Amino acid sequence: MTNQGTAADSNSGPPAPSRWLTIVVVCAIVVFLGMVAGAGLWMTAAITVASVVAIGNWVATQWSAGVVAVRLDSPEEGRDLEVVIGSLVPVTVEVTNQGKLPVAWVLAEDLIPRAATQQARQADGMALDPRTSPLATEGARLAVMALLPGQTKRIEYSVRCHRRGYFQIGPTVLETGDPVGMFRRYRLGAPPMFVTVLPKVKLLSTYEIGSRRPIGEIKIRASSMTDPTRLRGIRQWQIGDPLRSVHWAATARTGILHSKVYEPSSVAGATIILDLHVDTNPDQHEPLRTDLTITTAATIAAALHDAGEPFGLATNGRDAADRIRTEGFRGDHRVRDASVQAASLKQRNERMRPVLVDVDRGPVHLKEMFRTLARLERTDGLTLAEFLIETESQLSSETTMLVMLQQSTEADIAALVGLSRRGWAIAVIINTLDIDRYSRIAGPLLAERIHVSHLQNEDSIMDVCRAQMAR
Repeated sequence: MTNQGTAADSNSGPPAPSRWLTIVVVCAIVVFLGMVAGAGLWMTAAITVASVVAIGNWVATQWSAGVVAVRLDSPEEGRDLEVVIGSLVPVTVEVTNQGKLPVAWVLAEDLIPRAATQQARQADGMALDPRTSPLATEGARLAVMALLPGQTKRIEYSVRCHRRGYFQIGPTVLETGDPVGMFRRYRLGAPPMFVTVLPKVKLLSTYEIGSRRPIGEIKIRASSMTDPTRLRGIRQWQIGDPLRSVHWAATARTGILHSKVYEPSSVAGATIILDLHVDTNPDQHEPLRTDLTITTAATIAAALHDAGEPFGLATNGRDAADRIRTEGFRGDHRVRDASVQAASLKQRNERMRPVLVDVDRGPVHLKEMFRTLARLERTDGLTLAEFLIETESQLSSETTMLVMLQQSTEADIAALVGLSRRGWAIAVIINTLDIDRYSRIAGPLLAERIHVSHLQNEDSIMDVCRAQMAR
């Protein structure tokens, strides 16, 4: 299926008939005055120059209106292309002259955001190659061509996907002008296509025989939920006890109302909380530390899916799909620089809407989880503490709250401790290579009996995931 560009020329169509009539009248008056004044030679030169200008403007307009671009083999409208890391995505754009005049020159360029082709900075001991950019192009994205009426030429290149993310390829910008270079016309040809590069997933081995994890539901240290299948004992009835908890046999035997006491429990599973605020995810560790967080989250989600347990996602990061679709394909395209800027990525985002994926099971839910993780970016909106306060009522209390962070503030630690004291099952994964930073963050959490894991590099992903699955 093909997508044909719909953007109009910046100076659409020739002048209106009234404008042409005005030009003719002005030229006639100028010629008459020149003949009366005896400056015929000068007036002839002026008319010649005016004719060249008018013809050049008309030719540039016709050339721009007649050249169109079509993107081949792109996904259907409203759908994105999904690939894995390392995939090679072929891109083909056809440029056709549908006008009646031959086009002497047209410059066609298929744009890719600069941020998607910038090389990653050296990170602190990460196993990922720091020299690779998210995308690398193989072949020419820009071509200057001459087109006869009805002739078609192609721009063919490939995009190599090195890292996970959500990327915009295109739009195609067309530039042409009159033969003497007095006028330029810019327009959009083929609309962009969007590519989702899914995160890597480390495959965990099967459960060990000596695993501390039982089959089915598990007991946890503290929870606001009680499990009616786990009777711990009985006690004397108190005001506020529900009628269904009355132990009628003990009441009949003693003559005093007694209530059943249940063990707190929760269904197995996890709601993965990702802290992606720019203040606690500093630039010197990016983008490799964030990618490590995403890979770990995807691996844990895949392991929970294989175990048949529920999983969800909540993060204060931003969705790149939402950002690109609202900010990455708009602007004034009358000049080429504005077109390039419109296709670039906006770095600052003040939106503070959290990204939430409800707790569920199944392969469809896992696929949606991977898509969301692939598109996540850092944000300067809600901090982790603000995010937890904002979304506490929307999170599932029946799963473990698995928080992944690089750095933390006192407010973040206080928010996690507060949730733990209110009965939430909390586990924290600290993504840092510095053992001192890990100790500073883990100390207050361990004092509150919150489980903490240390994520140093890709080699430790397996150990961290096994530790979480064995809880």
